[in-house]
Amino acid sequence: MKDVELNEVDQEKQLMNRETQKNGCVKVTVPENAEVKYTGLSKDELMKITNTAGWVQTRRALLGLFLLGWVGMLAGAIVIIVQAPRCKPIPEMNWWNEGPLYQISDVNAFSEKGLKGVEEKLDYLSHMNVKGLILGPIHTVEGNQLDTLDLVSVKSAVGTENDLKSLLDQAHKKGIPMVLNLTPSYDNTAVWFNNVTAVAEKIKDACTHWLKKGFGGIFLPDLRNIMTTKSWQSTQALFNKTEETKQVALMGSFTNLSADDVSLMLNRSGVDLLLTELLDPPETSVEKKLYPSHLQTSLGWTLGSLAFRSQAAPVRLYQMLLFTLPGTPVFSAGDEVGLKAGEKPQIMWDLENPAEEKNATAKTLQEERIAVRNFFKTLSDLRGKERSLLHGEYVSLYSSATSLAFLRLWDQSSRFLTAINWGNASVIMNLSNSDLPAQAQVHLTTDAVNLAVDSMVSLEKLKLEPKQAVLFSYPYAG
Repeated sequence: MKDVELNEVDQEKQLMNRETQKNGCVKVTVPENAEVKYTGLSKDELMKITNTAGWVQTRRALLGLFLLGWVGMLAGAIVIIVQAPRCKPIPEMNWWNEGPLYQISDVNAFSEKGLKGVEEKLDYLSHMNVKGLILGPIHTVEGNQLDTLDLVSVKSAVGTENDLKSLLDQAHKKGIPMVLNLTPSYDNTAVWFNNVTAVAEKIKDACTHWLKKGFGGIFLPDLRNIMTTKSWQSTQALFNKTEETKQVALMGSFTNLSADDVSLMLNRSGVDLLLTELLDPPETSVEKKLYPSHLQTSLGWTLGSLAFRSQAAPVRLYQMLLFTLPGTPVFSAGDEVGLKAGEKPQIMWDLENPAEEKNATAKTLQEERIAVRNFFKTLSDLRGKERSLLHGEYVSLYSSATSLAFLRLWDQSSRFLTAINWGNASVIMNLSNSDLPAQAQVHLTTDAVNLAVDSMVSLEKLKLEPKQAVLFSYPYAG
């Protein structure tokens, strides 16, 4: 038994005594098992109710509302998809289009250990985001003696066949394809021994040999000579894109090529990548070579000796130009730190050792070269991840005898504007394009004092100081 308080019972109708009175309330005793239990409806009872007209109509109404909501959401999704801007299809890219290529022409100058030394520097090249390595020449030959030319053997001065195999294996593991330079006579001005027909047959056999060894491509110099031989077509056939050869490239160069002939020679040679030097001043070649019908994936830009001829202009200026132009940037060993003619590449490795505190000149020079290398690394990383720089459209904005400005854009990706002044006087650029905003952000600059990184700059009448290069960026605005 348990006690229950009845607070709302009519007090006048209750008998009150000392045992039942509690603060004016009546206290009664009820049995514990007197609770009322609700058992709900049985299955038969529920079935009877659900089949009534009211419930049937309610279910139909709820189902109709659900279907209307579902159709509405589907229609809204379709409208959004239809009205959304289409993404442009990504153009076909090969490994030699994905970033900078690095040339090591003199293996022993690059490292005293020859091929083994190159292998030890693969981590360095990977850190610099190098996408391919052009090696050599490393074959045996004596100047002006065609009978000594052996394109399928490694000269002992740089290493052994096993050293080369180890280098190829390690480069492959690190994702750095290697291209072999097969310049026939690399120590003499007569590159083809004045007998290009005889050399062409050896070139073809050498291509077959080295591609089977695992090289990702072959480089040949001055293609105008070998293109006229009967062996050229069969040599090209070795690089026709099949499942076995789709990752190998035939590369070549032309010497003293006029700007107007670049696209023509590209079509005639049939090479995958044509390396051509950036002329001095650059604008004399840039505007003429970048035809609308020209595939930028087939053109590689090199500095050659440009940085040495124009020592008054900082090398970072030309680094920015090569990394932001359409096509593949190709650098020689030492370009990333601004080595001058006659300086040994060993200087690159000495940068890791601190300069003597007492030698202020050496310390300043070391700091400058490290800054140049960091500038190169920043541009290399940027080139690899930004679609506008990787394969975007090229739009000329300004061009003069000493300055240049152009825009790189791709679909809805961030835009990049390169402005360069290699002259000795300041220049004001009047930039005009429907895609340009009023202001753009400084992404990278050779002169952070006058144009700080991340600062917003007006693009109307843009002023550049002498020897200054700036890379601006701004988002896609629709």
